[in-house]
Amino acid sequence: MSIDLTSPDLYFNRELSWLKFNTRVLAQAKDHALPPLERMKFIAIYGTNLDEFYMIRVAGLKSLFKARIQETAIDKLTPSEQLEAIHKTLHKEQRTVESSFKEIMKDLKEHDVTIKPYAKLSDKQKEIIKEQFFEQIYPVIMPIAIDATHPFPHLNNLSFALALKFEDKQGNTKYGLIRIPRILPRFLEIGHCFVPIESVVDHFSTELFYGFKKIASTPFRVTRNADIEIEEEEADDFMEILEEGIRARNRGTLVRLELMEDSDEELIEFLTTHLKLDPHDIYYYKIPLNLGTLWHIVGQEALAHLTLPTYTPKTLPPLGDNNDIFEVIEKKDVLLYHPYESFDPVVRFIEEASKDPDTLSMRMTLYRVGKNSPIVKALIRAALDGKQVTVLVELKARFDEENNLHWAKALEEAGAHVIYGITGLKVHAKIAQITKRKGKKLQGYLHIGTGNYNPSTSRIYTDVSYFTTKEEFNRDATRFFHYITGFSNHSALTTLVIAPTDIKPKLLSMIEHESSFAEKGLIILKANSLVDPDIIQALYHASIKGCKIELIIRGICVLKPAIKGVSENISVYSIIGKYLEHPRIYYFKHDQNECYISSADLMSRNLIRRIEIMTPIKDAPLKEKIKQILSLQLKDSKLRWKLKSSGEYKQIKQGGKGINNHDILEDYVTKIYDEAKEEIPKHVIRLTKKTAKA
Repeated sequence: MSIDLTSPDLYFNRELSWLKFNTRVLAQAKDHALPPLERMKFIAIYGTNLDEFYMIRVAGLKSLFKARIQETAIDKLTPSEQLEAIHKTLHKEQRTVESSFKEIMKDLKEHDVTIKPYAKLSDKQKEIIKEQFFEQIYPVIMPIAIDATHPFPHLNNLSFALALKFEDKQGNTKYGLIRIPRILPRFLEIGHCFVPIESVVDHFSTELFYGFKKIASTPFRVTRNADIEIEEEEADDFMEILEEGIRARNRGTLVRLELMEDSDEELIEFLTTHLKLDPHDIYYYKIPLNLGTLWHIVGQEALAHLTLPTYTPKTLPPLGDNNDIFEVIEKKDVLLYHPYESFDPVVRFIEEASKDPDTLSMRMTLYRVGKNSPIVKALIRAALDGKQVTVLVELKARFDEENNLHWAKALEEAGAHVIYGITGLKVHAKIAQITKRKGKKLQGYLHIGTGNYNPSTSRIYTDVSYFTTKEEFNRDATRFFHYITGFSNHSALTTLVIAPTDIKPKLLSMIEHESSFAEKGLIILKANSLVDPDIIQALYHASIKGCKIELIIRGICVLKPAIKGVSENISVYSIIGKYLEHPRIYYFKHDQNECYISSADLMSRNLIRRIEIMTPIKDAPLKEKIKQILSLQLKDSKLRWKLKSSGEYKQIKQGGKGINNHDILEDYVTKIYDEAKEEIPKHVIRLTKKTAKA
């Protein structure tokens, strides 16, 4: 009997799967094995994740519902069914957030770290805060009266404000707002006592609404649809229309209201009447609003002892000791695993090339580079020096558009050739090519990565970097850049594999080939998300044939494992820990190359709507390094969660010390760094015997 692999019963819903990921993030906040501020960090991450989910995914579902679109994905759930499930999940989970926060604060109190509203401060503390208010806050904030002649103001996306109810001298009820700008600190500090700014503004609100008696108040926060829609085909000036799109983000439809529990009913009615939100999208909290701003406390240097020890990434031989990076990679390919191995060689690769008079050209793609990018500064310096600098700056990188616009303009002003993305596609590939004169010949040097060219995130994201001078790779890289800057035919590539045309067919072909080995077949796919239905159906086919499939999917996974007769040979894991798992690594036991690294996730948007690169790893030592990384993660008994066919994730916890792959890799790389003079192959990760047998 044939099995219908398109049946909705074989797929989880994408949005609900993402919520499960954020639940796993939140679970870290309840792990008492972690220091208290480390746990608070995960509440901050949870809150920031949820903001983006509402701004993009929930907003998108609301738009589909409004357009009366019924089916949106292979699981067949309608937008209204998804919204109902999201609301139910989040309202229930909110109590977990609150209880976790209160537990953390209880533990922090033992270290004399507190969050106290103004009303609970001592008289001496109140005097200190009062002085801070009048010196730093009072000159910045403004009272906003709301009445027949003063309409309710526009509130930008993620606005944080106070709503207030007053009584005038005649006994009439009046309403007003005080917006709290983002330029002001979230908490005012007295030693290790953190005072929420809204409690201070609330106390002194009558200084702004002078002559009125305050009856009630509540802090609140609004979220808007922040997805930018750009009709690229109609855009005469893409940069101009993108800038307008960024401004429009603050005018998007309201999708969420957060306020404090037990707020005055008339004040709530005042807000909801003006904001016009579905009751399901209103969240009442018992803890401070704006969870993402808890980073204000987590990032305090004086409290670093209440987080996990900070690991300093290491530069290992052959790249250490100030060795010329170009000479090193001329001798052999190098593969780095960040953040254990430092991102500094990638920065050096660009910086040193920018200063070298023998450098003729520098080509790069930039997706998210950060605000103070040494890489972009080096490219600007190279362009000013007369080198041929070509940079594709992806202006459509969500929430980085403004930063990327800034760098694109700066590069262009310096004389670089800047491409502002490709019409209809996002360029998500991470590739840099340096061409130098070597005697009478030209030599190409190539870096390809799975993560962004961002030194800041490279310290908290795990990613892979690959350096090579191989001729076939450089030839393909040149053709790739010709493709994105002109009209050349990308099908001429022979080694690199690119989306939107080739990665998906290549993956499907390799899955089918591996499945032909039946029980002897082995596929390991490590990615952020698995959503593409064609890839999933190919994996189902391979499982049915007996091929073993191990999936390490950090976030969204709509594939259902462990279904008899369909996916019983598929295991799905998610790793959540100190570092954000970010690389895409694809392993096929019987493939000629075995190992591939990629910028592309297993999602339709990556495989058919983005320009991505997938790179085969050909050198045996580097393949071994990748296989060791995958093997270690599949043995992890501290950070690994297993997906069940029900959609729930169960954390894999073993007694005793167990295996924490983040800790093991930190320790291992540190050991190699400390023993750098020993004659051992430094570019190969080898597990200890104890770990290998686990």
